[in-house]
Amino acid sequence: MSVKVIGLIQLNDPEAFEEYRSQVGNTVALYQGNISSRGSFNAFLWNELQCDTFSGFVELEFPNVAASEAWASSPEYQNLLPIRSKAMKLTLFSVSI
Repeated sequence: MSVKVIGLIQLNDPEAFEEYRSQVGNTVALYQGNISSRGSFNAFLWNELQCDTFSGFVELEFPNVAASEAWASSPEYQNLLPIRSKAMKLTLFSVSI
């Protein structure tokens, strides 16, 4: 069963974000994943969970939960965390499809 990893992004530093974005795709590919879409937030249509506003999103796809979790905890991705922390606040979650 394939897995989508969804990231909700609140951009802090556009320059740091571009640095992060230029590197993160390579880490995803190392774990059999790909970036399937990116976009910007328009509006909440319903928000019973009271999510904070965010500026954009990313959708990754992995072949299974193990691959997505291996990527998220990988040394390659962990090396990007200082840049990511400067660039944005991020909520990252996975869903099975």
